[in-house]
Amino acid sequence: MKLAIASLLLAPVVAFAPANFGVTSSALKSTAESTVFTKLPKTVKPGVVTGQALVDLLDHAKEAGFAIPGVNIVGTNSINSCMEAAAKYGGPIMVTFSKGGGQFITGKTVDNTDDKASIAGCVAGALHVRQVAALYGVPVILHTDHCQKAWLGWFDGLMEANEQYFEDHGEPLFSSHMLDLSEESLEENIGICKKYMERMAKINCLLEFELGVTGGEEDGVDNSDVDSSRLYTQPEEVWYAYQELSSVPNAAFTCAASFGNVHGVYAPGNVDLKPEILHTSQKYIQEKLGTDETKPMKFVFHGGSGSSTEDIQYAITAGVIKMNIDTDTQWAFWDGIRAYEKEHHDFLQGQIGSPGKPDVPNKKYYDPRMALRAGEEAMADRLCKAAEDLNCVNVLN
Repeated sequence: MKLAIASLLLAPVVAFAPANFGVTSSALKSTAESTVFTKLPKTVKPGVVTGQALVDLLDHAKEAGFAIPGVNIVGTNSINSCMEAAAKYGGPIMVTFSKGGGQFITGKTVDNTDDKASIAGCVAGALHVRQVAALYGVPVILHTDHCQKAWLGWFDGLMEANEQYFEDHGEPLFSSHMLDLSEESLEENIGICKKYMERMAKINCLLEFELGVTGGEEDGVDNSDVDSSRLYTQPEEVWYAYQELSSVPNAAFTCAASFGNVHGVYAPGNVDLKPEILHTSQKYIQEKLGTDETKPMKFVFHGGSGSSTEDIQYAITAGVIKMNIDTDTQWAFWDGIRAYEKEHHDFLQGQIGSPGKPDVPNKKYYDPRMALRAGEEAMADRLCKAAEDLNCVNVLN
């Protein structure tokens, strides 16, 4: 597998990339390194953020009271929408790859035995982000989403890519990864997480782990029928995880503690969020540690689509530093395309001919970039609204 991963990182060189593929050009890199965000820690620069800079950014978000949008993507159009939005609202962004999204990037007809297509697609998407992120002038976190126990082969492949990239460039390819072992016992969940945390800590890669279960269905993870009691994490569970992972030297982690979260958008009254669970957990850990730190754990908010602004902002006061967004941005992208088709419908019924102009070509309307761009713009607009809800507007300068 290591040889295969190395070839993934090197193969694009001949095809279309500059000689130092995977490394920003010297002029752009110099500009990014010299850029100072007046409202962020000095370690945080434009482009992909990893290691200590990532920890500094998340700690700052926790103290300053904002959370970063974490957005599931399926290709360069949605990737670029994320960074376009971040440049507009003036804050960081987390670009999130899923196992299914990685496979889609590679191509749905490609053999995915041993998750090789899912791994290749995520690596290819990450390399795209690394080539262009600094051009947008914002901090970008490269992340992967839910990985359950049956998918650990995918996770291992991504870790091999990280280790190869770290060997070549002194930092991991991805900023962070999520392990979702919430279907296992608490001890097995955290035991496996700790094993991977030991490996990740060596290359300055952050781990996100899940406690409890996020309801609903998202990208192959279906918890629609889970017992409702499992949607609410207990403070003792958070403390146990905190203790175990903190024992790993150089460990950096965030916790997706469930507090009634459900993937997707549902009618009002069908989802009962209890963000007070996060506040209670912080207080419990603080008392156990005997510290003045009121928010020792960095929490993340899954199933954020459709949540009220009040619930979101109350969760942020409990130390939530990132909120996942997928359903709302999927709809926004589609709605942009739908609106484009409606506006230009009469020009999209044939290659030639439109009302009053039977001989005029319609190429400028059916060029795929036109509809895709409409989707990008609509998704970026939706993310700007999300950033407002997350207090993440104008947090750079």
